[in-house]
Amino acid sequence: MGFAPGKDKMRRYWLLFSQAVTVLLAAWFVVATLKPELLNRRPVTTSSSGIALVEAPASTAAATPLGSFRQAAQKASQAVVSINTSKAADRPSSNDPWFRFFFGDQGAAPQSGLGSGVIISPEGFILTNNHVVEGATEIEVALNDSRKARAKVIGTDPETDLAILKIALDRLPVITLGNSDALQVGDQVLAIGNPFGVGQTVTSGIVSALGRNQLGINTFENFIQTDAAINPGNSGGALVDVNGNLMGINTAIYSRSGGSMGIGFAIPVSTAKLVLEGIVKDGVVTRGWIGVEPADLSPELMETFGVKAKKGVLITGVLQNGPAAQAGVRPGDVVMQVSGKEVANVSELLSTVAALKPGSAAQFKLQRRDDSVDVTVTPGKRPKARPQPPQVPQQR
Repeated sequence: MGFAPGKDKMRRYWLLFSQAVTVLLAAWFVVATLKPELLNRRPVTTSSSGIALVEAPASTAAATPLGSFRQAAQKASQAVVSINTSKAADRPSSNDPWFRFFFGDQGAAPQSGLGSGVIISPEGFILTNNHVVEGATEIEVALNDSRKARAKVIGTDPETDLAILKIALDRLPVITLGNSDALQVGDQVLAIGNPFGVGQTVTSGIVSALGRNQLGINTFENFIQTDAAINPGNSGGALVDVNGNLMGINTAIYSRSGGSMGIGFAIPVSTAKLVLEGIVKDGVVTRGWIGVEPADLSPELMETFGVKAKKGVLITGVLQNGPAAQAGVRPGDVVMQVSGKEVANVSELLSTVAALKPGSAAQFKLQRRDDSVDVTVTPGKRPKARPQPPQVPQQR
């Protein structure tokens, strides 16, 4: 007795199914034995002590974890250097005969300093802070690849606390300059430097504020504020975005203890580029100057000068025969705009005028009591800042 046609067909299907399952099980067994990582299976290995350990596959360990800043740190850190400085100690008392009688001839021990810097050009130009290298007789730069070189100061700009160094090495890693003007509060950033001399360190945070000024740190202030940890030794180091692009030069911190309290300040790379170009091209940074004494509006000053403007910068004094005086600016005028840009405080006016090109006329919009006045001022070249006498620390 034979099978019915329908049952014979079902029998063939069953045989094909069982053969397919057998082949798949055999393939799974082979893969699970020889290539367990392909099945996301954690292989068990035995350590030298005989303990069975479950380890992640090498491919998984090498993958960049979600939210990691690894690539940005690796991209930027190669171009961040450590700067070691030394200078002869100032011992005025050593020339005093009574000092030598009691203490003998003591050689002046050199003083050392520590900071960071950023390589910004294959030619060996390095951006750092002026206070890192100020007064230094010897400057040594240590790269992240362990190479070291003596550095030469190309120029400094104390009014922004920036300095340009140069080293003579080949195959230098160079950082990519970003657009600091595009930064927004809340953007993630990394601070890279050599805090306390422990070695290169990367910390992360966000942009806490922009345009910080009137801090009394520099003459021209337009700081990026960040909560990324910045400590002594980080000065001159890099503040970069999540793509590893340079956004600023770490400069100062607000601290009561000397360590990071989550309030750090960096000079925007847009400012650093202007300083770099001026120093490399002309040896100095050329800024505009109009010869006025400005002041922020206050009820007392507004009453004294009869000012009715509610915003702007009050001119309390005008230098005789200076650019502003020649253009007709008077004490009591309130500067509202410079070249179409509104100014709200002394710091903004100072920075805006400094950005003007000496010899090129600029339009100033003033408020003179009840009248709006437009004048054309041809700025001159800003005089060099006079060095400030050192402050004597108070005894505590």
